Amino acid sequence: MGIHYVEFEDESGVLRRYRKHPNGRGLVATTAKVDPTAFVDPTAYVDPGAEVQRHASIGPGGWVDRDAIVAERAIVGVNAHIGRHAVVGRHAVVGPYATIGDGARVQNGARVPRDVVIAEGDEFHASTDDLRRLAA
Repeated sequence: MGIHYVEFEDESGVLRRYRKHPNGRGLVATTAKVDPTAFVDPTAYVDPGAEVQRHASIGPGGWVDRDAIVAERAIVGVNAHIGRHAVVGRHAVVGPYATIGDGARVQNGARVPRDVVIAEGDEFHASTDDLRRLAA
């Protein structure tokens, strides 16, 4: 049993190659870095140059765009989108259908609610309750 690839043509016509991640079977670009302990749902995508760290989870329909980082133990919810060059901090939770804009930052431990859009380059701060939860 060898490695199987799936190929897609991106918006600029470049052919990109993805492989199935062993933990969840989601599609991970060959130039992305996803820790073996991370979970990538079978319907999720991790694009070229992105990084998904230890014990992070990408939920159904989740999309980690080019060069984004999902840090240790972070959770990306159902159909959430992490934009290009965005960073989701350690233990952060991105709710279902949320969008993290290009270059935006989600602080460690922050909880982004369902359907929220974080604008390009903005920073989403952890609330006092989020930080209390993280300390527990």
